[in-house]
Amino acid sequence: MTRCCSGIRGALALLMLLFTLRGRGCCWGLKSTSGDLEKSPHSDPDPWDGLQRHKRSWVWNQFFVLEEYTGNEPLYVGKLHSDVDKGEGKVKYVLTGEGATSIFTIDENTGDIHATKRLDREAQAYYTLQAQAINRLTNIPVEPRSEFVVKVQDINDNEPKFLDGPYMAGVPEMSPLGTMVVQVAATDADDPTYGNSARVVYSIVHGQPYFSVEPKTGVIRTALPNMDRETRDQYVLVIQAKDMVGQMGGLSGTTSVTVTLTDVNDNPPRFSHKSYQYTVLEVLPVKSVVARIKAADADIGSNAEMDYRIMDGDGPGMFNITTDEETQEGVITLQKPLDFETRNSFSLRVEATNRNIDSNFLSLGPFSDITSVRVTVEDVNEPPIFSSPLNKMVVSEDAKVGTSIGRVSAHDPDTSSSAIRYSIDRNTDLDRFFNVDALSGVISTAKPLDREVNSVHNLTIWATESQDPAQIGKGIALITVLDINDNAPVFAIEYDTTLCENAMPGQLIRTISAVDKDEPLSGHRFYFTLDAPVAGNLNFTLRDNKDNTASILTKRGGFRRSEQPVYRLPVLITDSGSPALSSTNTLSVRVCECDSNGETLSCGAVAYTATGLSTGALLFCSHGLS
Repeated sequence: MTRCCSGIRGALALLMLLFTLRGRGCCWGLKSTSGDLEKSPHSDPDPWDGLQRHKRSWVWNQFFVLEEYTGNEPLYVGKLHSDVDKGEGKVKYVLTGEGATSIFTIDENTGDIHATKRLDREAQAYYTLQAQAINRLTNIPVEPRSEFVVKVQDINDNEPKFLDGPYMAGVPEMSPLGTMVVQVAATDADDPTYGNSARVVYSIVHGQPYFSVEPKTGVIRTALPNMDRETRDQYVLVIQAKDMVGQMGGLSGTTSVTVTLTDVNDNPPRFSHKSYQYTVLEVLPVKSVVARIKAADADIGSNAEMDYRIMDGDGPGMFNITTDEETQEGVITLQKPLDFETRNSFSLRVEATNRNIDSNFLSLGPFSDITSVRVTVEDVNEPPIFSSPLNKMVVSEDAKVGTSIGRVSAHDPDTSSSAIRYSIDRNTDLDRFFNVDALSGVISTAKPLDREVNSVHNLTIWATESQDPAQIGKGIALITVLDINDNAPVFAIEYDTTLCENAMPGQLIRTISAVDKDEPLSGHRFYFTLDAPVAGNLNFTLRDNKDNTASILTKRGGFRRSEQPVYRLPVLITDSGSPALSSTNTLSVRVCECDSNGETLSCGAVAYTATGLSTGALLFCSHGLS
């Protein structure tokens, strides 16, 4: 038996010729001359096996078929022919195996094989089929069943993909040119053994001139030396992978690579001042903190860690310095008792040194700095004491400017009995609502008050000795602002009210409520009425529910959008204050078409629109609404 394939019809003829040139011949005109054909290990048992062995005349190789074929006709794959077939119609060709009948069909008379569906190599690269020639009349095989393969030929129909992207990577700052950052990899589902469809090259789309990528390996490297993290610590690169070795027409994919410059110790610590001055009382307990100083370091983490030491100074052993590991401050503590009469000041020289010095950056040093610290000891003189540490006062929010609210009082506990001057810590009264008389301690209003803006003012009052202004006592004045009725009630929310055209007289269409910024001691009581000009309208009525709500009801039925799509109802709300305040709020009512269950179908004006009328007339003229 002999098997061969003809060239693919039409436009595929050239492609099949190329396959032949690549050594994957498309013609299987192979014919045995002697001996038996070695049967495939996957072949089924055959009735011919028990018969006398004949000289067989077919040998099987591979068929090839191009993937993604889009022609309108079935794709010709090849032809089977047995030399037993003399053209008399006695031989019938049968095809079984993967895709037989569903994908591949065979003409039982001629042996022509066609593919009836478009194939995808990435879904299945080859199909294993069995062919047999049988006697049409007796259904007895004229040759044993044999197995062959139809291989799906690849085309470039898959773009490269970065399966692990987007990428996050880090590289030390100040790295030399060409330092490797990370390697990216793109995969292409096309056949890597055929053509260039799966041969990918890499390029950098965004990220130059800081970084580069090796075209063949996808290795990203630094393209500039000495990049400084303290100047810029992060870069977002866009890397492209393109198949067909990057040639025109190749498919491409991209991924992002976020590169973070990691810190190295390339910045020495530096004190912001060459000298610092601190004052402590002579009664400061031993082990207490005298001062905190800090040398600034632009690095982070362990590269910014530092140690402090007292190089020399007055009073050996009087002070010690340690590092606060959280803040990296130098904490100076007292080691021995102070005595103002013996010594009233100390001078120290303090050094800060980086704990982890990188030998690669010694040229940027030295990685230490020195400052001077002067500690002044102050003689003890007790500050003034307030007669009450907390003074509670009240004032009405309508108090006139200059109204006295209350008085604070402090005295000097020392024998000198120094006179006291009072002042307000303006950090607790930024808007300067109050003043305090420096001599008497009387607190008065300096600006109009508004309880709705600030109902309680917590003032810090300073009491300073006239003879020694450094002696300052602290007191608190807690001023509560009492409410007056200075805000009118308004709608609680902005209401969106709809009215069905089929509404009945007396139907509830909206319940409204009100809010008032004031807070009367007895609570709110609101009164609702329709504004006088529309109180007698024929469309709607208002019922005050006596519970700070009101109900809006219809007076009639038969509302029509074509006559008037929107009604605006002015509602007067009055509070119970003294004097009472009121405001007029407008409730908009939209007329809508509804179904029999009262569900809204559509609202707003229909095709007909009244012209020549003002808005007020349109809203209130219909059906007697005035």
